[in-house]
Amino acid sequence: MEIGYPVLSTLIFLPVFGGLLMLLIGRNQEGVVKWTALIFSTLTLVLSLPLFTEFDKTTYMMQFVERKSWIPDWGVEYYVGVDGISVLFVLLSALITILCVLISWNSIKIKVKEFYVSLLLIEGAMIGVFCSLDFFLFYIFWEAMLIPMFLIIGVWGGPRRVYAAIKFFLFTLVGSIFMLIGIIVLYLKGGTFNILELSQMALPFNLQFWLFWAFFAAFAVKVPMFPFHTWLPDAHTEAPTAGSVILAAILIKMGAYGFLRFSLPLFPDAARAMTPVMLGLSVVAIIYGGLVCFAQTDLKRLIAYSSVSHMGFVTLGIFTLNSQGMEGGILYMINHGIITGALFLCVGIVYDRTHSREIVDYGGLASVMPVYAGFFMLFTLASIGLPGLNGFISEFLVILGGFKAKKLVGVLAATGIIIGAGYMLWLYQRVFFNEVNENIARIEPMGLREALPLLSLSVFVFWIGIYPDTFLSFMHVSVNHLLERVNYGVSDTMMAIKGLTGGY
Repeated sequence: MEIGYPVLSTLIFLPVFGGLLMLLIGRNQEGVVKWTALIFSTLTLVLSLPLFTEFDKTTYMMQFVERKSWIPDWGVEYYVGVDGISVLFVLLSALITILCVLISWNSIKIKVKEFYVSLLLIEGAMIGVFCSLDFFLFYIFWEAMLIPMFLIIGVWGGPRRVYAAIKFFLFTLVGSIFMLIGIIVLYLKGGTFNILELSQMALPFNLQFWLFWAFFAAFAVKVPMFPFHTWLPDAHTEAPTAGSVILAAILIKMGAYGFLRFSLPLFPDAARAMTPVMLGLSVVAIIYGGLVCFAQTDLKRLIAYSSVSHMGFVTLGIFTLNSQGMEGGILYMINHGIITGALFLCVGIVYDRTHSREIVDYGGLASVMPVYAGFFMLFTLASIGLPGLNGFISEFLVILGGFKAKKLVGVLAATGIIIGAGYMLWLYQRVFFNEVNENIARIEPMGLREALPLLSLSVFVFWIGIYPDTFLSFMHVSVNHLLERVNYGVSDTMMAIKGLTGGY
């Protein structure tokens, strides 16, 4: 696919260039810094639109491909492209970054230049991860995200920001090391870092088994799956609003994306053999994450634990290994980025006024900020899967896929919807109804700059909820091709395991 300019490289390096350009701006010119960040993030979003309008939905082949030899002696290439699975995450990354720039406009008061530099650098790295078709390149972008995110949490976060930043860094780094070992083994086996070529290799089951768990270590931490989730509540709680939004909307999606891009096509026999384990961990995450939400007293911590539950739906959908569940899981990632990103934006708006996230410090907020209460209600209803809003269709598809995979899995996943409705509506009742808490009686109403990001995300809540095929149509062909690869990889060993596990 040609559109006249190297669109993927532009999307990767334009924000990086913008970040480096800001280093030349004086520290006392905070207004220039903010407008520079807004211009470059807006340009990145505008230039990403051809991916949406020009994408060919009839093929599973990679599109907008750019390929150059980088380190010939090692066979390393600068090789980028997108298919129907990755293209949506590139668009989401561009959208979320500009919203983070807007929401941080007045809330970031120290080291403003360094904050916006970090924000643009992480945007370039995120898009690079979703576009990389060379393992060497992918790993560089994967690790490059860690540094600006570590700084965003550790410098601009809350009172326990250093603890949370170090915990985030160590968890993700340890997981990544296992993946690096797996990449090296794959390179020695296949003689290439080309992800597409490696995906066509027929590896023996024993090697697939160990490599599956090596990659699992990186992706399960990133999702995060139970019991590797403990870094997420701390990181979310201590991060500034923009950091929480990026974590929820993009970074934790990369683990699930890794399962789709690598674990399933590279290790199909092992993936099928480990399906009961992955479904079991997903169900535990759905129920455990939801129940823990009832015990939270901090707004951000509650939404963070809800993410553990929601991402359980995502991994469950992926490992149902049927088209309904997998497409539901991918759409769930998009929807979670929109809904949970919006909820963190909402929390940031009131935190900037009260400097408190404790639920008991609120009450009667609907009387003080009625427009804000309307937005919060919309995203709450989307989160609990109200029909007509975006959360419904993805939950429906995941549970349908779960029932097709195993009825008990579908039933247990459905209980997560009931639990989710319980803690979200209880949260809304305590924060927005009852008597007006004196702590919030005289706070300012929501401004236009704060409303614009929520308004833009509301459009997607209704768009996906009413006409989801706009987005599902991107992934149909790629998902079916991926499922063919997984099913084609069934070996004699797999058949033996299938017999031992009761025909799973």
